[in-house]
Amino acid sequence: SFTDSMRKEDCFYLGKIAKKFSFKGEVLAYLDTDEPELYENLESVFVECNKHLVPFFIENSSLHKNDFLRIRFEDVTTEEEAEAILGNALYLPLDRLPKLSGKKFYFHEVIGFEIDDKKHGVIGKIVSINDTTAQPLFEVLNGDVEMLIPMVDHFLLKIDRDNKKVMMDLPDGLIEMYL
Repeated sequence: SFTDSMRKEDCFYLGKIAKKFSFKGEVLAYLDTDEPELYENLESVFVECNKHLVPFFIENSSLHKNDFLRIRFEDVTTEEEAEAILGNALYLPLDRLPKLSGKKFYFHEVIGFEIDDKKHGVIGKIVSINDTTAQPLFEVLNGDVEMLIPMVDHFLLKIDRDNKKVMMDLPDGLIEMYL
């Protein structure tokens, strides 16, 4: 099901190849996830090589010290070949993410959802998420007005995936600042 190369936008960052493990080209990959065990039996993964995502097939892998995955790639059989991919990022297609439920969500899956506030009703559509700040922000468009809505747990009532809405109970004055 893999194409020759994959666009980064269609993938999520899984972690990176951290160090060599054995003389046979095995590597340890650091997994940037709370649930590394979900990725123990991958058949393949994309490795970022020169800004391209290249599929690498996995002969076997096992968890190592909680958040490392010890991987033997099919075509990496020597230390030199392992050396060549050290530090490279690992990606997987978005559809391989475990499904979240309830109030948990992935940033990419709510793009295009409307924010429905308890008091004001629908206040606009999420166009992107700014996570460069300490508190991630929904960037919401309402006509020409751009609003930044803090992604705070207790403002979030529920994620209505069927109707593509994020139900929120926003504090007084926040929306009034913009409209």
